[in-house]
Amino acid sequence: MSNQDDLFMYDDEESIKFIKNYLPFDIKEKFTNDDICYIVDLIYEFYESDGVFNADDDEEIEIDENKIVDFVVKNAKKDQVADFDPEEVVFVIRGELEYCESIGMFE
Repeated sequence: MSNQDDLFMYDDEESIKFIKNYLPFDIKEKFTNDDICYIVDLIYEFYESDGVFNADDDEEIEIDENKIVDFVVKNAKKDQVADFDPEEVVFVIRGELEYCESIGMFE
């Protein structure tokens, strides 16, 4: 994340719409808006626990998609929210990353 101003560009409702449009047709209806919001919250919880937010501005950040998927699936089960399919969750994660890219959050 480049700076604090980026947080103000992020819009939760737009993020959910973007992700819904990003999802493949065959899994689009499997995720409610609440599911997507929950998964996005877990993504940022993962980033926080993994130290992504503590990186220097000029430091390249590597995001391990598999670790995020595992984190989301494990926590959703633990929280008794859902039993998400890892192969489907990955599309929500990719959609979130694409949304962030589209608003210039990583520049």
